Amino acid sequence: MEISLTFGIALIVALVGVIPPGLLNMTAAKISIKDGHSRGLVFSVGVCVIVVFQTLIALVFARYLSSNPEVVGILQRVAFVIFVLITVYFLVIVKKVDKPNVESNLKSKKSRFFQGLLLSALNVFPIPYQAYMAITFVSFKWIKLDPTGITTYAAGAAMGTFVMLYIYVFFFEKINSNKIKSQKGMNFIIGIITGIISIITLVNILKE
Repeated sequence: MEISLTFGIALIVALVGVIPPGLLNMTAAKISIKDGHSRGLVFSVGVCVIVVFQTLIALVFARYLSSNPEVVGILQRVAFVIFVLITVYFLVIVKKVDKPNVESNLKSKKSRFFQGLLLSALNVFPIPYQAYMAITFVSFKWIKLDPTGITTYAAGAAMGTFVMLYIYVFFFEKINSNKIKSQKGMNFIIGIITGIISIITLVNILKE
């Protein structure tokens, strides 16, 4: 049960982290549109391999911070402000976002896996993000950062990342084919998710 909970939490956390349009998910979508679903999925697998290592680094960092509560308290407050600002941005400030450009200048069809490895390695956001989220859930006693917990969490993070990239691979092809306008809906979803994270963070701060 504890392993399942850890895996599920990691999957959801990673999935949420890949929802906003960014370098990795948009590249996966472009590759899918240009070269087909299989190429996009191969790229996504490359991304997830690096995500495993990034998550392991984040969890080791989180385990260290867990023994320094004064540092954790500062990080929680900073994260709360950041998540609130992101929520306000997506729910209030953003009114119209141009349709993503799905044209791709990528020409090679032989190294999508290694391209995924490279771009994922350049994207260091998952390390501080996963470290903070792990600290939060450890404080709730929902996960443990023992060897089993760390391994399970890393596997869940990789799966969550792959699931969202998989959605992007097929979702953006649908947009390209049927001209569906969905950016406003996506902004709303992102705003709601970051709002929920803000509330969880605030509750955690007030508990101290």
